[in-house]
This record gives sequence, C-alpha cells and structure tokens, in this order.
Amino acid sequence: MSLRFCFLIPLLVAALGSLTVRAAADRPNVLWLTSEDHGPHVGAYGDALARTPAFDALAAQGMAYRRAWSNHPVCAPARTAIISGMYATSTGSVHMRSMVPMPAGARMFPEFLREAGYYATNHVKEDYNLSKSDRTWDVSSAKAHWKNRPAGQPFFAVFNSNKSHESQMRLRPHTAVTDPARVRVPAYHPDLPEVRQDWAQYYDQVSAADADAGLRLREVAEAGLAEETIVFYFADHGSGMPRSKRWPSNSGLQVPFVVYFPEKWRHLAPAEYTAGGWSDRLVSFVDLAPTMLSLAGVQPPAWMEGSAFAGPHATPGPAVMHGSRGRMDERNDLVFSVTDGRYVYLRNFQPHVSQAQRIAYQFETPTTRIWKERFDAGLTNEAQSIFWRVPKAPEELYDLQTDPDEVNNLAASPAHQAVLARLRAAQATDLLARRDVAFLPESDMHRRANGTSPYDLSRDEVRYPFERIYAAADLASQLDPAALPALRSLMADADPAVRYWAASGFLMRGGDAVWAVRLLLRAGLTDSSPAVRIVCAQALAEYGEATDLAASLAVLQELASPSQNGVFVAMAALAAIEGLGPKADGLRDFVKTLPTDAGSPDERYRSYVPRLVESIAGAPVRTQP
Repeated sequence: MSLRFCFLIPLLVAALGSLTVRAAADRPNVLWLTSEDHGPHVGAYGDALARTPAFDALAAQGMAYRRAWSNHPVCAPARTAIISGMYATSTGSVHMRSMVPMPAGARMFPEFLREAGYYATNHVKEDYNLSKSDRTWDVSSAKAHWKNRPAGQPFFAVFNSNKSHESQMRLRPHTAVTDPARVRVPAYHPDLPEVRQDWAQYYDQVSAADADAGLRLREVAEAGLAEETIVFYFADHGSGMPRSKRWPSNSGLQVPFVVYFPEKWRHLAPAEYTAGGWSDRLVSFVDLAPTMLSLAGVQPPAWMEGSAFAGPHATPGPAVMHGSRGRMDERNDLVFSVTDGRYVYLRNFQPHVSQAQRIAYQFETPTTRIWKERFDAGLTNEAQSIFWRVPKAPEELYDLQTDPDEVNNLAASPAHQAVLARLRAAQATDLLARRDVAFLPESDMHRRANGTSPYDLSRDEVRYPFERIYAAADLASQLDPAALPALRSLMADADPAVRYWAASGFLMRGGDAVWAVRLLLRAGLTDSSPAVRIVCAQALAEYGEATDLAASLAVLQELASPSQNGVFVAMAALAAIEGLGPKADGLRDFVKTLPTDAGSPDERYRSYVPRLVESIAGAPVRTQP
C-alpha cells in the first residue's frame, strides 16, 4: 500500500476496529515532523532530482508555503526561536550552543499545551540555547511517543530526523543513489567532483529523512488517527552545504514547509487553506509557537514575537520576515536579514570578517576545503569568491526572482534604491521595536544581565541604552569614511558598548583609519571594558606603529586566560590573537599553556576555547555537531 493511500484513506485501517483511538473531541492532535539541514529540495517544490514521497504526498493533500524561513541558519538558535516564539537575537540566545535564562514570565510553548490538556512529547533533539523548565515536555527522549499517552488525551508530538544533517552529508563511505552528474551546482560553488558528490549525497540524505517522516505518518494512519491529526512537516534551516547553513541569506533560511488539516479540523486551518494548494503568506519560526497555542485554543501571550497563522487566534500575515546570525561556534559575526518574499536584504555589522570564517566543523565538508583551495589559488570566479572575500559589503540586496543563488548584489543599483530603502527601514524598525540585545559583545551581555535574562536587560534603558548602541554599530559598520570624526567622539562615550563599536569601526576600516586615531586606541588599551581593550589591541597590533605591537600583545595575553577572565573574554582575545597571524607568534607558546576547561558557565560553551587554542597552537581540532 502506498504512503499516500495509507495516510489519505485511514477508514480502511479504522475498519480493523481495535486500532482506532479517538482524540478528545474538542482539540486536535498535532504531529510535527522535522528534519535537519534541509532546504526546499523536495519534489513538491519542483525539484526534479528529489525523492521525497512523504513530503510530496502530504503537500498533495495539505498546503505548502512558498516562502517559509527559519529565523536563524543553524540548529540551536533556530530551535530556540521555535520553542520560545521569540527571535534568538531578542533573547540573547543567538550564539551557537550558548545558554541564557528565559525572559521573566516567559515559558516554552509546550508547557502551555500541557496545561491545556495535551500530552506533549519530543523525539528527540532539543538543542535550545534557553534554559528549559522541567515542565516543558511530558517526555523528551528517544522513547518519546504519542502512543504512550493516557487514553483519549490529545497529543502534540515532535519527531525529528537527523539523517539529512550536515554530518551525514559528508560521511564516507556512502552508497550513492543520486547521480552527481545530475545535480545543479549553485553559482556560488565551483563545479568540481567533490562539490557534486557532496550535493548528491545531500539529496540521498534528504530522502532518508523523508522516509523517517513516512514511517511516522504510517503510524498515525494505522492507529486510525489520520483524520484526528493536524500535521506539520518542515526542516530546521537551509541545507548543510557551505553558504547555506550558518549564513542568513535565503539559501540558509528557506525551508520546505507543509501543513495538513483533516476535514474535521478544517475550521482551524489558515484562511487561504486549500487541499493541494500553496500559500504566499510569509511564515517564519517565531510564528510556530503562537500558532500551536492558537490551535489548542490558547491565546498567545503578548511577549511572543511571532504571529499565529492558523486557529482562532490567527492574525494577518507579516509584510516581511527577519533572519540573523551571531557567533557560530568559535567565530563571531553579526548579520541581520529581511525578506519580502522576493528581495532579500542583508546588513553586515562586522564586514571585516568573511562569510567563510574558519569554523572547524564546516571545514570537515569536502566542498569547503576544495572551494578554499580554489579561492587561494585564484581559480574562483566572482560569484564563487564572495564567500571568502573581506571586507564584506555592509549591505547586500538580492532579487530571488532573477538571482535565486544570491550572487548579484543590487545594493548599489540605482534601479533598486527604493527596494533597498524599504527593506532597510523594515529591518531597522524591527530592531528598534525589539531593542535587540545582540548588539552587545557576548561578554558584556552576560555581565550586564547578571541576575536577569538578556531579554529583561534589554528592557532597561539605563542598563542597555539600545538606541545609542545601535546607532554606533550602524555608523561603525557602514564603512563610510565621513563617519571617522563621529567615531572618534564615540570613543569617549560613557557606555562601553558604544566605545566597542567605535573602536571596531576603526578596525573595520583598516590601516589609514587606525593610524589616524592611534593615540585614542592606545588609551583604549586600558579601557575598563575587556571587549574594548581587545579591539584596540587587535587594531594597533595589525595597523599601528612597530612600538604598538608589544603593548597590544600584552593586553591580549592578559585577557586570553579563561580561568582568569571567563570563556567569553578569552574567546574574543584568542580570536584576535589568531587573526593577527605571524604578528602574534610570540604568544604561541603561552597559548599552549592555557587551561582549556575553565571559565565556562555552561557545558555548551566548553568546546570553543579548546578549538581556538588548538587552531593557534597547531594541534588537532575537536569537533561537535
């Protein structure tokens, strides 16, 4: 019997009698099927190479979304946005494998469902960057299953497949199914055998994840619950290939997304729902929590930053969707993106680091390594070189209709200035409304939030003067030479985050800018803020006078010890040391002596200092998923 037949005609199974179990009459069951590192490479989205029968059958009877975005292009912050209904930059949880407290009064959404009478299970991945209450799930483990609920209780069940994860895409040996010669190599990747093999194996792993979803759908049908159960099927962010995962453009954020509402629960479906149809509504992960509460008849709380797209509490769709990235493993960056469904706008607040910073885990993918070799050898074209080049353009604008690979930056195009201004304004309005806490250096965020959550810190104008900090970050990162006098003035600001962005503005601009303010930067070596001292030291060591090098390295050496300064300060200092290359060779022996298991407030941070130490010292690099 085909999957489609099993799922769509459950009456045949129901006739068996004993397998039929009915949910509570007034509330639907909800099944979530999720997969990892999985872009819209499915048959239902028109990909002829894809083999995704479960997703395609569900889309044929449900409704798919043309533009669905993860809000963050890597698993931990993406899943944090899902579980909280809040942007990870807003809660201070955007940095990969971090851990911060939940905002005061906020809860993860399954807790609301349990209070409403649901049996809530998660099989099995969590990976949240927010601290979790013990009341979040009934069961969250490899044994979690809706079948274990009390008789008649409605369920909310999540089943995640990791078979499409980045780590599986490059696992060798691999029995190939997809022909590498048939894959479409995007314009930003070099067309090489290694790249084609990675893309082909990715397609194979997406098929394996789809098969897992098919198994879960059959379980529901065979229990006679298909007409009692609303189904969501989506991935956690774009593909695991480099320039998708970890990068907040459409290639890193667009996901396949389909919903199925059986006839009994059709009154809860989105207003535009049609069987086998498509929705043009913009949906992103912050919308999932309020939507789930709405389906359960619960009014979403005001602190949730998304909007429900189904159920009695559904609201009109947004005009744009927002994305962002912060630190990825041991490498810091800050990028915000926004889309109206056709155009994608990216704002790079740290243009002096490339898209392709050397994240150890990403370099385990053969495509990454061969791509870097080609770039270093001068063998990549313009589209293929953008990933590696510094500085990044402060602003990027792409037209997905004419440039789906996002390689033709239209930010300077006279014909697109109105679009640029509109999306720039939409992004700024959102950041100002949310008072986004991501503009603080990670060490400063934790210091200021001491005793509270980063989100609650961001509500306090005294402790977090957001508008001044955001204005400084915007001024610093636009790279406009005319901003130098204003940045010079900001070096005397009372807030250390403003001073941090001012100093960063000189570092971003390079030699001439640093040379012009070297006296100010020398004074910054004794700033009360470690983050400011690190930026000033890096700028002077790289671009200052010869006599500045020793003083700058002394500052970085002082701040590089995690046991003395904590993991966040140590990470920033070590990254600066590594970035200086041969100029910091005198610190190599010192770095080898550092304790790498100290200064971490949570286990989730423990791998980052060791990675930086090992990279500087030349030892083997540890990895994590």
